[in-house]
Amino acid sequence: MAFVTTLISHKAASPRWAARFDLTWVSPTLLFVLFLSSVSQAAEVMDVRLWRAPDHTRVVFDLSDTVAHSVIELDNPRRLVIDISDARLRDALTDLPLENTPISRVRSGIRQGDDLRIVFDLSAKVRPKTDLLEATDRTFPRLVLDLFDTDAEEKPLQVVKSIEQLSGRRDIIVAIDAGHGGEDPGASGPNKLREKHVVFNIAKKLEARLKKTPGFSPVMIRSGDYYVSLRGRRDLARKYQADFFVSIHADAFRKASANGASVYALSTKGATSTAAQYLADRENAADLVGGVRLADKDDVLAGVLTDLSMTATLDTSLSLGAGVLKEIDGIARLHKQKVEQAGFAVLKSPDIPSILVETGFISNPGEARQLATSSYQDKMARAIQRGIESWFKYHPPAGTLLAWQRSQGGEGSREYIIARGDTLSGIAQRFSVSVTTLRRSNNLDGDAIRIGQKLVIPDA
Repeated sequence: MAFVTTLISHKAASPRWAARFDLTWVSPTLLFVLFLSSVSQAAEVMDVRLWRAPDHTRVVFDLSDTVAHSVIELDNPRRLVIDISDARLRDALTDLPLENTPISRVRSGIRQGDDLRIVFDLSAKVRPKTDLLEATDRTFPRLVLDLFDTDAEEKPLQVVKSIEQLSGRRDIIVAIDAGHGGEDPGASGPNKLREKHVVFNIAKKLEARLKKTPGFSPVMIRSGDYYVSLRGRRDLARKYQADFFVSIHADAFRKASANGASVYALSTKGATSTAAQYLADRENAADLVGGVRLADKDDVLAGVLTDLSMTATLDTSLSLGAGVLKEIDGIARLHKQKVEQAGFAVLKSPDIPSILVETGFISNPGEARQLATSSYQDKMARAIQRGIESWFKYHPPAGTLLAWQRSQGGEGSREYIIARGDTLSGIAQRFSVSVTTLRRSNNLDGDAIRIGQKLVIPDA
């Protein structure tokens, strides 16, 4: 285009030069370039990526420019067609990971001369949804296609915190949120280190440790490399009826010298706005705040109940976060010596104490090297687990195993180390407890035990 502008400006300034200009002198290749520069170029689909989540499949198209698109659903055979106006595909769609997805094959072609048509052959019925996302400083424009499963049965939600069940000995439910995921890699460090991979590894190690901790039951907000919205993370924690929510991240800053781990809780301003927003949406929400249904309460009472819940939630978040920060201080340098507060959207649950742990600066070369190692990831997971366990040991929710143990004179249990020849049934008989109780107290799936393993022996 710059060459064309130059020709025109010279022609206007020097008619005598223009008289000598003969198009036969210009090569065919240059004429073709001049022709292409005079017409609009088609948008390009530069990359296509796919992730599988538990309830849907996401396909992301990276675009060179914004586009218009349409979606068509077809049967016999079942297909989903996406038409993208005035676009072309850079590479063939041959390397997408289609295993365990409802997509059996992907085809593409050009229709009506300029439009790109992509056909998804489907093996199951899905509910499609598309979103066109604008470019940001870090990303190109994107067309996001979500294929939601429709054959998954919606299981009824079992309330584990109801008054009727407060006399039980349930586990404390900890929701573990590995930040980012899927098309959102989070921050980046040296050697293509991605935040989403680092924090998922730490989250899995934390899950494994909590599974081995009697009285705790961890649940993963995301169990693989896929994206979950910030509100979706909170909603999943509430669906699991979590007693506590911990979101794991790795910090980044434009200066590589920034370093240190941090723990955040929701700000007071954020808590106030969250309570107001939740009340505004309560007719369409889960409606249970701290085990109390709000839909049948008048606005004043519902407001008081929600405000009380948010105040208690924030107090617990700050106190528990301080315990986790203290444990982290033993393995890493702290960015700040106290729990910080900010309006992170992922922390805005009205009745679930929530903290966000920044495990270090992935933008700092030294901390990035540590964060990339399995040993350091395990140390961080162990510190978080110790902080959680220590706090709940002295502040157990009603109806939990830890609350029952605390009610038994502060002990409630003994430890036994497995020796050669021991069996679970033999240990149960020796201490006059049932095998079922022994399994539940130690979070065992079966009767398998190993030499050197510690068992919690509850009082008979």
